[in-house]
Amino acid sequence: MEAFKKAIDAFVNAFKIEDLRKKLLFTLGILIIYRVGAHITIPGVDAPVLAQYFQNSNNVFGLYDSFTGGAFAKATIFALGIMPYITASIIIQLMGSVIPAIQMLQKEGQEGRAKLNQYTRYFTVIIAALQGWGVSVWLSSLKVSTASGAGLSVLTDGFSSGVGNIGFRLLATLTFTAGTVFVMYLGEQITSRGVGNGISLIIFAGIVGALPRAFTRELEMLTEGIQPLAIEIFILAMVIVIIGFIVFVEQANRRIPLQSPRRVVGRKVMGGQASYLPFKVNTAGVIPVIFASSIMFVPAIVASWMPNVSWAQSFAGAFMPGHITYSVIFATLIIFFTYFYTAIQYNPNDIADNLKKSGGFIPGIRPGKKTAEYIDHILTRISLPGSIFLAVISVGPLHLKDALNMSFYIGGTSVLIVVGVALDTLRQLEAQLHTKNYEGFLKHGRIRGRTAS
Repeated sequence: MEAFKKAIDAFVNAFKIEDLRKKLLFTLGILIIYRVGAHITIPGVDAPVLAQYFQNSNNVFGLYDSFTGGAFAKATIFALGIMPYITASIIIQLMGSVIPAIQMLQKEGQEGRAKLNQYTRYFTVIIAALQGWGVSVWLSSLKVSTASGAGLSVLTDGFSSGVGNIGFRLLATLTFTAGTVFVMYLGEQITSRGVGNGISLIIFAGIVGALPRAFTRELEMLTEGIQPLAIEIFILAMVIVIIGFIVFVEQANRRIPLQSPRRVVGRKVMGGQASYLPFKVNTAGVIPVIFASSIMFVPAIVASWMPNVSWAQSFAGAFMPGHITYSVIFATLIIFFTYFYTAIQYNPNDIADNLKKSGGFIPGIRPGKKTAEYIDHILTRISLPGSIFLAVISVGPLHLKDALNMSFYIGGTSVLIVVGVALDTLRQLEAQLHTKNYEGFLKHGRIRGRTAS
């Protein structure tokens, strides 16, 4: 209780700083705009009929819908969310590994990053247009069965056939694409003028925005006798355990001891102090999960382009959350992106050079090449348990959901992103509070880094 009270005091302190208060209010305002747009259905869609389809079927878009905060299930202007932008970012970063021109841009500092961001925006428009067209084709061909056995069209009268149907597909594609570009713009505005990583906070807002609806459905299942009370208590306990485990691992780090040389300045002896170089056990954070999730949505999107092709639908069905094929490929992608993103974030040669220039060294390790090899060895070792942690916490709860007949995706992927983004945002707030001589969130909450051997 005392730690909670101190965390509240720290949050109040953040609003005492005018600059930080403006950033917090700006971030909150942008997220409100995003959530409002997530409830505006595009023209031509019968929202109640579409809602009935998602309520009565277990489809491949369930997890995608959880990332957009229910925007996809309502066919809103933000139905595609930020996922096309993330897919474009993956393409650009992967291309940087094989295309020398992009590699050069990655090394050119701020100017190179600005150019790569521009390329990412172009790819985002292309990917959003392709996905938007696929979703529009899927919506135009979707029929929802009624109690009498008749099939209701998801589209309203005038759009369900003929020229109106073609017009709907073009209008929907344009709307979905424009919505994604606007969401991308909102995320960039948060990053530059607000608090935290804008893209991550957009996904965070979508997942959190879907929680009240999910909890309501679980409560209805309990009151109607569909779900036993014991199962609901077990689900709640599992969610708490998962959150606690994620927080524990997110704060764990491997500390490499450092030593600075002694220098004589006048009559004083400077330096000679011991410090450490910390590396998180989960070095890549939630990025590998977000990247892997965006890749796993591709089969469903491609299948939506061919709604009447049986093999395409069967192929997409194998990538439904909880299916063994989905779990194996998802876990493999998470492990791959963990190592990939860690290699991008940490360059052992650069770290070793910086230590050498500052005069610091790792006791028992020669400066230069040997230090780089040692750091690379450490990163490789700690990335393995970190990647396995991400894979298990993302895949395991999906099977638990099916076993317990849960009505929502409160699995590891969603919880991991929510907890990871929340902790990262709190760290940024804490850093800004410390510059103003205020105590931070994490210290008050007693969330401290733990040393992993």
